[in-house]
This record gives sequence, structure tokens and C-alpha cells, in this order.
Amino acid sequence: MTSALDMTSLLVYIVLMETCLPELRAERGLSQAALAERLGVSRQTVNAIETGRYDPSLPLAIRIARLFERPVEAIFLMPEERP
Repeated sequence: MTSALDMTSLLVYIVLMETCLPELRAERGLSQAALAERLGVSRQTVNAIETGRYDPSLPLAIRIARLFERPVEAIFLMPEERP
């Protein structure tokens, strides 16, 4: 189980990252609209996350990670960690 301190660290980590969400979406053949529907958000929200204009909340980041069956840190990467 993750402690409250770990969750706080994770939230700070998410806010500072870039995402590989477009690549994951493409691998699954999902449009932004289809992903948004599955996540319960707008297509504009997905677009804003992908373009770095919006940092997802921790609950949304966790929903994204679960949908793609990956840890949060495998989806939201620090810029220097991007391939």
C-alpha cells in the first residue's frame, strides 16, 4: 500500500512531467474522443494533457494508468526521461 507521503510525491512528480499518452493511444487505436469517453472527461481534456497544457489530477492519472495497464510513472515521464 502506498503511504500518504508517497502519494504526495507522486502528485508532485505528475505535475512536472510530459506524457507518452499519444503513443499509448495510437497503440490501442483510440482517438482522443474515444479515450476521453472511457476516462469520463472531455476530448479537450485529453488534448490538453497530451500537449502539456493541463496536468491531470492524481485520480485521473491513476485512471489513465489503469486503463493502459501501466504504472503512472510509465505513462507520465519527466522530459529528461523521454526516449
